[in-house]
Amino acid sequence: MRFNHLDLNLLVALDILLEEQNITRAAERLHMTQSATSGVLGRLRAFFEDELLVQVGRKMQPTPYALELATPVREVLLTIRSSITTKQAFDPASSKRHFKLTASDYLITVLFSRVIQKIHEQAPHITFDMLAPNDGELLVRGEIDLMIVPERYVIEGHPAQLLFEEEHVCVVWQGNKQVGEQLTLEQYMEMGHVSVGFGRNRSLSIEDWFVSQYGFNRRLEVITHDFNTLPQLVIGTQRIATMHRRLALLYARYLPLRILPAPVKIPAMREFMLWHRSMDGDPMHRWLRERIHELIKTVDMAAPGIA
Repeated sequence: MRFNHLDLNLLVALDILLEEQNITRAAERLHMTQSATSGVLGRLRAFFEDELLVQVGRKMQPTPYALELATPVREVLLTIRSSITTKQAFDPASSKRHFKLTASDYLITVLFSRVIQKIHEQAPHITFDMLAPNDGELLVRGEIDLMIVPERYVIEGHPAQLLFEEEHVCVVWQGNKQVGEQLTLEQYMEMGHVSVGFGRNRSLSIEDWFVSQYGFNRRLEVITHDFNTLPQLVIGTQRIATMHRRLALLYARYLPLRILPAPVKIPAMREFMLWHRSMDGDPMHRWLRERIHELIKTVDMAAPGIA
C-alpha cells in the first residue's frame, strides 16, 4: 500500500531500524538480508530526504529528524494493529490471543497466579507472557499489553486503572529475641535490614520515603532482587524486612516468621493497571482488563491466610 508515494510497509522497517540502530539486528527482525535492509534504509532516506541513521564509530545514531519521526511512526503502526488488523468480533472461549504483561514477583505470587487460573476457565486458549518490571518503555512502544505498577510509575498519556491498595508490615524470624510484640522506631533503625533493589541502579523499594521523612537511610545488610526472597533472608538472623502485607501473611503460613506492625505509618501502596492508549477500544483487550479488575477482588478476599 502506498500513501503519497510512500510504501507503508517501509514504516515497519523504519520503526525497527530506529529501535535497533543496527542493520544486522534490524535485518534479523525483518527476516531480510543485511543488503536488503540497507536498501530499505536507502529508500527511506530518499523519501524523507534525511540520512535518518548516521554511522558514528561502530554505532548508528538517529538524526534529529529521525527522532521526531520515531513516535508518530510507532503511533501509526499501533493504530493500524488495534483498529484495522484486529477483528472487532471476539469470543473469549475460542480466542487464541497472546498477552504480554509486566508485574513484580510479589503480584504474581499473591494475586496473578490465581487471576490467570480463573481467566483460563473462561478463555482456555489465550496465553500469557509475564515479564519483569521495566521503566515503561515497552508499554510506550506498544510492545506489551499491560503494566501492573505502583502509582509512582503511572505513565502520563496512557490509560490507568486502580486495582487495589497494599500496606507494609515488618517481618522477623521467630527466634529473634531482640524484638518483642511491639517495635519502636529506634529499634527499627538500629536493626540490620533486608531490602529489594531493582534495575541497574538497584533502586530500593521504600528507601526514598524513609530519607524524605527521617533524613537518614536504614542500615541495609542484604539487598536481594525480588520480593519473594525477603522473608527467607531473615530466617536464622536478627535482621528485619519491611514488605507487603499480603506476601508476609502468605509466607508466615510456611516459615517461622513473626509479623509486626511497622513503627511508622508507611503510606499505602496503590497498584495500577496501565495499557497503551491505542488498545483502549480493542474488544478482547478490554475484556481482559475487566476480568482482571473483577477477579483481583474475588481472589484477594478468598485467599487462605490473607485477612
